[in-house]
Parts: sequence; structure tokens; C-alpha cells
Amino acid sequence: MISTPLDHRVISTPRDHRGDLTPLDHADLDAERPDMTDHSFLIIGDSNLARRVRDALTARGRRIVHLVAPDDAELRAALHRSLAGIAILTHDDLVALRYALSCAHLLPEVPMVVTVFDRTVGDQLEVLLPQCLVTSPADLAAPALAGPCIAEGLLAAGRAGDAMERIEVLGGLPVRRRDKPLRKSLWRTATAHVAGLLRTPDQGTRMLSIGLFGMLAILILDWLWLVFGEHQAPHDALLHAVRVVTTVGPAADAHDHPRYAVAASAAMLATVVFAAMFTAGLVDRLLGPRLIGLIGPRVLPRSGHVIVVGLGQVGLRLCRELMLLGVRVVGVERDPEAENLRLARLLNIPVVTGHGGDRGLLERLAVHRARAVAAVGSDDLDNIAVAIAVHAVSPRTRLILRAGEHETIVDTRSLLRLGAVVRDVSLLTAVYVVESLLGSPPHGVVSRDSEVFVETGPGRFFRYDLNRGPIGGPL
Repeated sequence: MISTPLDHRVISTPRDHRGDLTPLDHADLDAERPDMTDHSFLIIGDSNLARRVRDALTARGRRIVHLVAPDDAELRAALHRSLAGIAILTHDDLVALRYALSCAHLLPEVPMVVTVFDRTVGDQLEVLLPQCLVTSPADLAAPALAGPCIAEGLLAAGRAGDAMERIEVLGGLPVRRRDKPLRKSLWRTATAHVAGLLRTPDQGTRMLSIGLFGMLAILILDWLWLVFGEHQAPHDALLHAVRVVTTVGPAADAHDHPRYAVAASAAMLATVVFAAMFTAGLVDRLLGPRLIGLIGPRVLPRSGHVIVVGLGQVGLRLCRELMLLGVRVVGVERDPEAENLRLARLLNIPVVTGHGGDRGLLERLAVHRARAVAAVGSDDLDNIAVAIAVHAVSPRTRLILRAGEHETIVDTRSLLRLGAVVRDVSLLTAVYVVESLLGSPPHGVVSRDSEVFVETGPGRFFRYDLNRGPIGGPL
């Protein structure tokens, strides 16, 4: 494909059925306007998704006007023509909202497909603009990524009501089935909370836990010594044990029991250290972001969990999807000031800040006991680095990689023998957008290796090629 930018504009027209193109200048654009009435589309955005949608529609004989970052004048000029559809495919929700409102004001009758990550903004946009179909790459990708995180061989998984819907391969073909959500045992949940509290990778939480449990241990041991060793009444023993823990001093008659006096003195000295650690950890939690809980749902899981590296929109939706299906998750985010960390706290997702490729961090997160590791950052090369690190630490752990933002992953996939499941999020979204622009929004889109399947209705799958459309009949 040959494309020529003209003032942030790429105009593509088909020459023959093979999709060969010729560049046009401004004069050509004016001359072509009367002919571009039935199959022309406007695409706005500088993302890899926008380029894939442009190339796919061009290969299928449609005429495309691609505006990378148009100003008001350029957008108004492009909207003078009769358009079959508009696709606004940007990474910025506010930019997408602005372009959608402008296009709807100038051409209210033309259907639009807009990618918006924020679900609240997307819902309101669909209410305000009935001709607008709002989708999100994160929403499309979450089920496709959750499936292989739960079990090997699943193409997708999601919650429908009180049941889990999964798409798996039977006889080489995708099949949709309904199951009950995965249930968590109370015993495993309790043990996971205790283990997560004792072995948290967060330094402040670890200090708080050590200090708290240390003081409790001294209190209990001192009480047991006095009750069973010195035969004191339980209430008197409790009072004397509290005096030791608060470093006020042992019982008044401690000099009559030399061994207890020595033990109480050592206990008070240890309590000073434990109290200092508890105070430091408590201050750190009060002033810090508190991404890991001491008790409750944000306690760090230690086994059977999924480690999600990268808490962007895709990572956040994946964590939420897995939690709805009853799978314990822990998120890893490199940036301690990331915007989505606040949302992760509200959703009760335990999060550790650090680099997902750090061997020490992976070991502290018990990667060898994890159900899977999903590297879903926005940079494909970072995801590959995480996959290599995980494979080095725990070769048997299942790997799921997000791809699609760079073409590098296509070449690297054949070189890395990691056994990773790769989900091209950009490709899945491009298929959905192209079919929606052509008038038939799919029920779902899933992939397996290099194959893509479009679900036109519940259980009706077609093999799909982005540049040619459905291949053959329903599977």
C-alpha cells in the first residue's frame, strides 16, 4: 500500500480488486468528491489500530480518508463528502469524544465507531449519539486474555449472569459453553490471606506485620508462662503479660523467679524493636497508597493466582474479569503514580509496584505457584521481556502476552520458544471495527495462534481474514 500524508491526511483509493493505491493531492480530492459517495470511510487516529482498519478497508475496495490528527478546518473539509461511516480510533478518550461530537454535529446521519476506554464516557456517548457505536479494545481483549489465564486451550472466558461462558476448541473448531463460575474454598481463602500477609513484597506492610505478630507472640508466650509455669490466675497473668509488652515491667514478685525475670527482660527489649517496626509500617501505610491489604480481598495471594503485569486499561479490565470469575489476581505496575492505581484500590485488586521482569519480584509473588502470568502492557517489547524473565524463573508457568501495538511481535513470536499464548488486541479490535463499519457488528471476536474467528451470533463462528472478510461458511 502506498500512502502520502498531506497536512496530516492520508487519502487512499482502490485502483483494482487487489487494493493497489494512488496518492491524491488537494486538487485530486476535490475532483474525486462526486464519485466517493457509496463506499468511502473517514478514519481518524494515529494508532496502529487506525492503520490496520485503513489497510483492511482499502484492500476490500473501499475508499478511505485517513486523518491522523486533524484540526477543525481539516475535519470540516473531510466531512463535506458523503461518507458511509466514520471510525475514530485514538488512545485518548477526550480526543475521541471531541471528534465524535464534532462529526455528529456536522453529519448527524452518518454512523460512527468510536474507541473509548472509559466505560462511563462510552455509555453516555452512546446515549447522546444514537448513531455512534462505542467499543473499547480493553473490553474486547479482556475475555480473550482471561480464557488462557484460567485454563490451557480456552480461547475466551467471561461471566454471564451467575455462570461462566467459555469458548474452547473442540475438534479444531471454537465452541461456546456455559459453566458455573470458579468457586473459592473458605479454607484456601483463609490460608491465602495469612500467607499473603506474612510474605508480602511490600516493605511497609512486612514491617507492620512482623512488629504486630512479634508483640502478639510475646504477649501470648508470657501469659502461657505465668499460667502454666508460675500457676497464676489467668486474669493476673494477662495483666502481667501486658505490663511486659508495654515495657512497664514484669510482675512485682519477678525477683522470686529468676528465670522469668530474665525472660521478661529479654521480651521487653524485643518489644521495643517490634513496636518500632510496627510504628514504621503503620506510618508507611497511612501515608502511602495502600495497594496491598492486611486483611480482606486485597491481601496478596500465594497460590493459584494470576499475575497481571501492566495495569493500563487492558490490564485493569483483565483483573476485573478474572475476579468476577472467581480467580485470585495480583497486579504489577511499574509507575507508582499511575492513574489506574486508584481504580485498582476501588476494585479491591492487590497491586505491587515494580518491574514485571524483575526476578526477585517474581519470586516474591510466588510465580512458580501461579496459575498464569499475563503480560499486558502497552509496549509489546516490554511484554516480551517479562515473558523471558518469567520463563527463566518458572519455565512451567503459563504465559499470556498482549500484542498488536508494534509489528515486532509478529517476527519475534516465531523466534521465542516460550510456549506463550499471544493475543493480538489490535487485530481483534480491527476486525470488530471493520465489520461494524460495514454494517454487521459481530457478537464477538476470538483468535487462536494466527487464526481469527468472528462470532456473528451465539455459537456461530466464521473463520475471518482482516483483508478479505469471512472465509467459508459457519463453523
